[in-house]
Parts: sequence; C-alpha cells; structure tokens
Amino acid sequence: MKSKDLLAECYNALTVNKIRTGLTMLGIVIGIGSVIAMVSIGQAAKNSIEASIQSIGSNLILVSPGSTRGLGALVSSGRGSSQTLTNEDEKALDSQISLPHTTEPETSTRAQIIAKGTNTNTRVIGTVAAYTSVRSLEIDLGSFITDDQNRTSAKVAVIGPTTRDDLFGADVNVVGQTMRINGNTFKIIGVTKSKGGSGFLNQDDVAYIPLTTAQHYLTGAAYLTTIAVQATSASDMGTIQEEVTAALLSRHHINDIAQADFTVQNQADIVATASTITSTFTTLLAAIASISLLVGGIGIMNMMLTTVTERTREIGLRKAIGAKGRDINAQFLIEAIMLTFAGGFLGVVLGWVISFAISTFTGISAAVTPSSVALAFGVSAAIGVIFGYYPARRASKLNPIEALRFE
Repeated sequence: MKSKDLLAECYNALTVNKIRTGLTMLGIVIGIGSVIAMVSIGQAAKNSIEASIQSIGSNLILVSPGSTRGLGALVSSGRGSSQTLTNEDEKALDSQISLPHTTEPETSTRAQIIAKGTNTNTRVIGTVAAYTSVRSLEIDLGSFITDDQNRTSAKVAVIGPTTRDDLFGADVNVVGQTMRINGNTFKIIGVTKSKGGSGFLNQDDVAYIPLTTAQHYLTGAAYLTTIAVQATSASDMGTIQEEVTAALLSRHHINDIAQADFTVQNQADIVATASTITSTFTTLLAAIASISLLVGGIGIMNMMLTTVTERTREIGLRKAIGAKGRDINAQFLIEAIMLTFAGGFLGVVLGWVISFAISTFTGISAAVTPSSVALAFGVSAAIGVIFGYYPARRASKLNPIEALRFE
C-alpha cells in the first residue's frame, strides 16, 4: 500500500467514530497541556528567583550571624536573633581583605511606620552610603544616606516605592516630609526606584536609615545582621570568601569552621542552589502531570484493541487479497501515532492557553518554551508507538481464514 493511501485509510478509520476518537485523545490533550503548563510555571519561578537574587547586587559575599541554616539562611540573609557580628568585624574585614572590594554593613528589623494618619509595618534597614553601589540600588527622587549623616546619627530616611505608596499615596513626591518609626521622627530625603522581589528580597517595601541611627534608636546595640562584601571581579569571589572566613574565625577565636558562629555565602552559590531547587520542583510538577499521559496512553491502547476486534473481518479480507502482516501492523501503528500527535498538538495549545491565563491573572511570567513543545511532541510519538504497538502487532498476526469467519 502506498504511503498516501495508507495515511488516507488511517484518517478515515479514525474519523468514522469521531466521539470515541475525541474522548480517547482527551487524556493525551490534558496530559500534554498539564506538563507544558507545569514546566512553564516552574521555569518562570526559577527565573523570578534568580532575578530577585541577582537584583540584590553583583559579585557579593554575604556574611550573616549564626551557623548555616540551609536555604532559609540564604533567603533571610541571616536576619535572625543571633548577635555575633559587630561593627568591628566589618572594619576588620575591610582592612584585611587583600583584593579590591567594597564592604557594606547593615542591620535590619521590622517596624511600624506612621505618616499622616496612615501606617505600615515594613522592613527598616540601617546602612551606609555604599549600599547603593553594592546592592545596585538607584534613587528615583532625592538622595541616599551619606557618610556625614551616619557620623551624626541623623534621623533621615530613604523609602521604597511600595512604602511611599502605602503611607502617602501613589507617585507622591514625599521628599522633605516626615514619618515616625518607633516614636522617632525621620525626615524623608529620597525614594528608590522599583526593583520588585518578595520577602527579604523585596527592595520596594523598605525604609533605609543611617546604620548608627538604627543602632542607637531601634536595635540599641552595635550588632549587624549582614555584612556584604562586593568583589570588583567575579574571579576574586572565591579568594575573598576564603579571606572573610579566615579573618572572622581568627577574630572570634574559633579553630573549627564547623563551630563558626557566622555564615559566609557566595552569591553565585546561592543562585546555583536556588536554581537546583526550582529545577527539582519543576521536574516533580511535570512528573505528577505526566500521570495523566499514562492514563491517556492506556486509553489509546484500549481503543485500538477495540478497533482491531471491530475490524477483524476487514483485516482478514485485506490479508486474503495479498496484504502482508507488516502492512497491517503499519496501518494500526500509524493510526495510534496520528491519534497521539493530534492530541499532542491540542495539548500544546491547551498548555499555552493555561500559561497565558496564569501570566495574565497572577503576574507570574509563565511562557511556553520551544523545549517543552519539543518534549510534548516527543512524548506524544513515544506514547503512540508504545501503546499502539501491541494492538498493531495483534492485528498483523490474525489468521486471514479465521478473521473472515469472525462475526
């Protein structure tokens, strides 16, 4: 049988009972659509987390108080109750690191901020002038904290756009206005540009004040929650991380690094760890969604076996007039593959629609990637071959005489 005639015959066989064919494809459509949607969501989450981590600065080594606490430590940057880092530690690191670098100490706490009858609970960061360069922070209005304001413990503040909107309303010029933090009045000297993020990576819902001011009026102690060290070159990060670790172990009189009362984290390692976790999560989601593909494949096998039974006399007649076993085998196998390819195409469309809806209504940038589409069609072909082989093989092995006698 010619290829053109074979494809036409397969198409006619599948369209004889459109409802049954459509219901059989439904499992493949849902399975492929679910896999594509889950992969796109997982990839979007991975990109979002990586972007958030990269947005806090570049070439960073982050030092936080307390021992290593896994992923929670790298997300919170050590902002816990431990008080093992001091101003003197930051000064020592700044002087002892041999390679070009910039250090930026900070202390962070949550506080209630009040302005013009409104209030919001947000993160307050006490820091220094170097914060903008180390953390890649840009000022939208006004100016950032200066070294002079740190020396005098000035009650000035720079706020993020979300904090500004919560307290004063959207797009209001608040430079020169005042707000109260824990009963202390602060003059607003600037507003930062939006950077997004979430949780402790959110740099929009935040207020910045001089480090010394935060230690005098908010925390009451000269302890730090983070020391950020920015390497001038990415190639220097490993060496600087080793020097930071060695310097703090010496200052804290600790001989065994396993007993260290601080954590040193490389930004590149943080990104790699986060990427690994999100990739694993994406794989898990895809694996769960793939269960429906297995169900769809079983449905295809069931339909093809039913079709073989219904068309037993037709198979016998074809064999009687000279059709070979491989011709019958090819016909039923192609029918199964056509069925799964059609389901795969509709599944891609469904996955794209789901991803588009998620992006539109949730703000998550879920997008269908070429690799997920290729995976969808690859899986569709595999399902067609795997679950169509047995029914096709069974049809090709029918005895033509017995098949012609079948009622």
